[in-house]
Amino acid sequence: MKNHELAARIVELLGGKENIVDAENCMTRLRVTIKDHGKVQVDAIKSTEDVIAVMDTDEHYIQVVLGPGKVRDVMSECKALGITEKVGDGASAADEDWKKNKAAVQSKQNKNVVNKLRVIADIFNPMIPAFIAGGICNGFGRIIKILMENGTIPTNTFTTVSYNIIALIGVAFLSYLAIFTGVNAAKQFGVSPMLGGMIGTASTNAAIGTIAKALGWVNEEVAAKSILAPNAGGVIGVVVGVWVLAQVEKRIHKKMPSALDITFTPLLSMLIVMPIFVLIVMPVTGVISVKISEFLDLFILSDNVIVSVVTGYLMAALFLPLVLFGLHRGLTPLYTLQIEKLGGTTLFPAVAQAGAGQVGAAFALWLKAKRVGNKRLQNVIAGGLPAGILGIGEPLIYGVTLPMMKPFITAGLGAGFGGAYVMAVHVMTASTSPSGILAVTHTLPEYMIHFVIGILISYVAGAIITYFAISDDDVRAA
Repeated sequence: MKNHELAARIVELLGGKENIVDAENCMTRLRVTIKDHGKVQVDAIKSTEDVIAVMDTDEHYIQVVLGPGKVRDVMSECKALGITEKVGDGASAADEDWKKNKAAVQSKQNKNVVNKLRVIADIFNPMIPAFIAGGICNGFGRIIKILMENGTIPTNTFTTVSYNIIALIGVAFLSYLAIFTGVNAAKQFGVSPMLGGMIGTASTNAAIGTIAKALGWVNEEVAAKSILAPNAGGVIGVVVGVWVLAQVEKRIHKKMPSALDITFTPLLSMLIVMPIFVLIVMPVTGVISVKISEFLDLFILSDNVIVSVVTGYLMAALFLPLVLFGLHRGLTPLYTLQIEKLGGTTLFPAVAQAGAGQVGAAFALWLKAKRVGNKRLQNVIAGGLPAGILGIGEPLIYGVTLPMMKPFITAGLGAGFGGAYVMAVHVMTASTSPSGILAVTHTLPEYMIHFVIGILISYVAGAIITYFAISDDDVRAA
């Protein structure tokens, strides 16, 4: 039976697409989460051609054993039929108005552009919890170290151990960012996550330096000008390398007999791809990464105050429109490039002001709504403001400012002033999340007060511009 026929047959016997929550490839088994066990025809599945066995030990799960190699092909066909592939714990759907508005806006986006950028962003998005933990501990650790060095707190066994534990949390993720990137890139490109992790690990290994010396690709005078070196290309190189791996692995998989697939497909794939990655991808993406960093530095690290102010204003003012079209996803690798190179990012603090502008605009609208007696708008804003202050802007954006449109624009105009300020003084954060006022926890110590000032500027400017630009009639009709 052909794979698409087998997939269609299994889906049918599981009670149809409507009875399937999601499915995943478990090496040799298709593991399916079902809604109603009563609709599943277990005996019919067992007797289906190419089905080795059925494991039916849970009322919510059915595991169809297909064998190595075969299961992945069938999973691909199931996805083509509209079955969701399980990749983690997703949030359940909710019926709040702002989420409905968000879905409506996103449905009008240019899906081709958005989907391409989403693949890149989805590589890094699962790392956000680690960015948060590592970033906050990096910032907190720097403060403790400064206090220990200037004698404000004593340097003893307790403080030394405490500082180093916090420092470990700070470096445990960022030190191995390339490996985590490889794992997540592999998930996005449809190849074994462990193979992707191997690409990430290889990029940081000292053997790269040995290879570079053997080929004469090392610049002894200026290391940065070496053709090849460990970490050349950074996360960009790893993502490209894993993409190449996925293309090669898929082609080998198609030709490899099922019985040999699990052993020889990954082996041959790595033997082919690793030389390409080390000798071509890393050098090329290394040059690209350096050029991108140098280009960014012209604007976001400029000593010219005017350049910094204009750059910061535009980044903050235009960030949320970029979000609406999904184009903000393209900034994710740029944050990472800065963090790898500088130990922090100056780009994120500027765009983080966009949410603060929305908070200011929402507060101004709340005052006007109270004056004109729009209780519904008051309640919506009151519910969304705490989340907005903490960096979760979607309730305010999709529930308040965007439906009214004008406040969405005035909020951006106000946020630009905060972005201009933090960019002018080169505020730097150790990670890219959380946002809002909580971002101060992972702002480098010497810039904390400046980040708070930037947030306050965005609040005030967003509120003032919105208050005078939006009429009472607009608020009354909202």
